[in-house]
Amino acid sequence: MNEVFLFETEEIGPALDLVPLAARRALDHAGLRLPLEGWRSLAFEDRRRITRAGAEAVVDVATVHAIVQRAHPPALPMPLAADPSPDHLPEGLREALPKGRAIDARTWASLSGLARFSLVHCVRRAAKRGDPAILAAALDVLVPRAAAQDADATSLSSHLGPRGDVRMVDVAEKPPTQRRGVAVARVRMRPETASRLARGDTPKGEVLATARIAGIMAAKRTPELIPMCHAIALTHVAIALDVDEAAARVTITASAEATDRTGVEMEAMVAASVAALTLYDMLKGIDREMVVEDVMLVEKSGGRSGHFRRSP
Repeated sequence: MNEVFLFETEEIGPALDLVPLAARRALDHAGLRLPLEGWRSLAFEDRRRITRAGAEAVVDVATVHAIVQRAHPPALPMPLAADPSPDHLPEGLREALPKGRAIDARTWASLSGLARFSLVHCVRRAAKRGDPAILAAALDVLVPRAAAQDADATSLSSHLGPRGDVRMVDVAEKPPTQRRGVAVARVRMRPETASRLARGDTPKGEVLATARIAGIMAAKRTPELIPMCHAIALTHVAIALDVDEAAARVTITASAEATDRTGVEMEAMVAASVAALTLYDMLKGIDREMVVEDVMLVEKSGGRSGHFRRSP
């Protein structure tokens, strides 16, 4: 059987002895799970009506319920399932798309509810059966290759909706993985300031300890500071401060770790930045010419993009 998502091309057979994806969508919208035996107990015209209902923009749930009452064994109730949102491409589908077949936000938003439902369903089928051709066949029917190629070349940021509005990326379908991010920041100062810091001769007391605590606290508050960051359950944050008297600077290295659906790069960078700003605050009484510089991500691991390490 050719597993293509549209009723007209699924090649299920004229008797509709298997459940087309359009019919599955109708049943999902109605909150019903119908066993295959129950599906086959329905008259052909009933099966056809359910399938056609699932192909409509708005599923006639009342009609689906009325028809399914005639099935034996009966359908089982299940939570109502809506179509995937047109506002963002599900992460599971994004990750499963073959190379050269990206779908940009505008193309995704233009697809029908049945098309979005079917593509996501085909991702699950392809994974379950270990057959990526299932999704590829659905894409061939639904998404023209020209549109897919345009998406590869000019795809919108994942933080932009189909109308260019800023949004938070939906990571619900991504599996939690071990994540780690490492960032640095440097504070350049006068040589005498670095010397006083190294020997603990500063007017505000424990400068390095205060900066370390500030960095850890900041990492935990990242989603309150960076608008589109997700709240992450951090498992570890560490701040190291290296005072280099000869170079008259302090290098701050911040690392953040979590087991979550999105990375911790921003948590590490916020931690390093706030630790550097705290260092400035603690020392500004003796050196207002200090410069915070070179804030950067130096390493990250985990997630779809894999491992990154900045070149020396």
